[in-house]
Amino acid sequence: MSISNVVKSVQDIMRQDAGVDGDAQRISQLVWMIFLKVFDAKEEEWELEYDDYESIIPEELRWSSWASDDEGITGDELLDFINNKLFKELKEMELGVDSDPRAFLVKAVFEDSYNYMKSGALIRQVVNKLNEIDFTASEDRHLFNDIYENILKDLQSAGNSGEFYTPRPVTQFIIDMLNPQLGEKVADFACGTGGFLTCAIEHLKKQQKSVDDIEVLGETIIGVEKKPLPHLLATTNLILHDIDVPNIYHDNSLTKDIRDLKESDYVDVIAMNPPFGGTEEDSVLINFPNGFKTKETADLFMTLIMYRLSEKGRAGVVLPDGFLFGEGVKTNIKEKLLSEFNLHTIVRLPQGVFAPYTDINTNILFFNKGECTKEVWFFEHPLPEGYKKYTKTKPIKINEFELEKKWWNNRVENKYAWKISIDALKAKNYNLDTKNPYIEEVEEEYTLEELLNKFKENQNEIDNLFEIINKELNI
Repeated sequence: MSISNVVKSVQDIMRQDAGVDGDAQRISQLVWMIFLKVFDAKEEEWELEYDDYESIIPEELRWSSWASDDEGITGDELLDFINNKLFKELKEMELGVDSDPRAFLVKAVFEDSYNYMKSGALIRQVVNKLNEIDFTASEDRHLFNDIYENILKDLQSAGNSGEFYTPRPVTQFIIDMLNPQLGEKVADFACGTGGFLTCAIEHLKKQQKSVDDIEVLGETIIGVEKKPLPHLLATTNLILHDIDVPNIYHDNSLTKDIRDLKESDYVDVIAMNPPFGGTEEDSVLINFPNGFKTKETADLFMTLIMYRLSEKGRAGVVLPDGFLFGEGVKTNIKEKLLSEFNLHTIVRLPQGVFAPYTDINTNILFFNKGECTKEVWFFEHPLPEGYKKYTKTKPIKINEFELEKKWWNNRVENKYAWKISIDALKAKNYNLDTKNPYIEEVEEEYTLEELLNKFKENQNEIDNLFEIINKELNI
């Protein structure tokens, strides 16, 4: 049976269990089991590689001890073992400063995981299906990486989860253009399931010349994710990409005061799709300077990115149209961006790139630290012929970005590309929402959902303006 069929069969079995409610719980259940099986395969490798290696997971809790025998424990005995021994002991592992970093990883994963299934017999069926995948075989692991992408896509139908998954062509294009080099720190401060980071890993692996390089790679890939499920998905994702101890922190990047950064906090390359449309608590705002305090999540991340870039730093960030034309705090952010960074390129993406989660138009902003902006190049990514917009069944593809790649190092204005001087942008009060001068503007028609989204964006702008006015009045 193919790996994709194995995963489909597992999800079908879970649908029969009364304890698993919906796609999100099904995926969460599947991923902690996959993590345990993947980690067991890695431990087998480490045992062969290091003579003195001692298992991180107690022997009786390892996948190979209780799960690998298809005729092993089942029913109530298996359910009791998982709930009252496996989870209890892994959540309560006693660790000290000298403990193996991999042990902290295992504990962190299980602290945020739950066994939703209530039938031990169905758990045994799931386990037996997963045993058909051999994570010690490089071919199976490689194939599973592709299946894992589909698991992540499934999250799009699991409620409000668009922040979990950025289409692979978009992450791939951004990493290709940022071109991280081995030894540079690469970060995503709202990493979701790790899409940007795994793209960066594959990009950097091509530069590998020695065994030591993979260790350097593992130490310089950094992710932060505040939600438990995507954090677990990202951790497992990086292990599947040969990073033994992923630096994926379960935290909210916005809770760190950006005025108190240390040398170790700066990174060379940032690739991100910050959650947009979200709001943060008042307690988060104290971590940002006056003029940059806002509850809008994406705006706070843009400020964070500017502060966290090293002197040679560069970034590629996905942002909605609302950031380009927004005023108030957004204007302050854009003024800082254009005066302290070189915002050299904005790639304007068409509708539907993030379908079915949202139809909001998005943009990719590319900028470097260390020089001010003199002009901004815009590139309007065209839809394939016959498309009105991208959809779930007609998604964006990586080969479509060849247009941008061919133009990137030999820039000339054409029907997709144009540039605007910094003086012109200052005159527009840093409004970056410029239309393609080579395309005749057609009056747009909006669906009800699109109109509601635009209303929400405008409402956020109004709320921000009221916030600024109230502060001024209080002063």
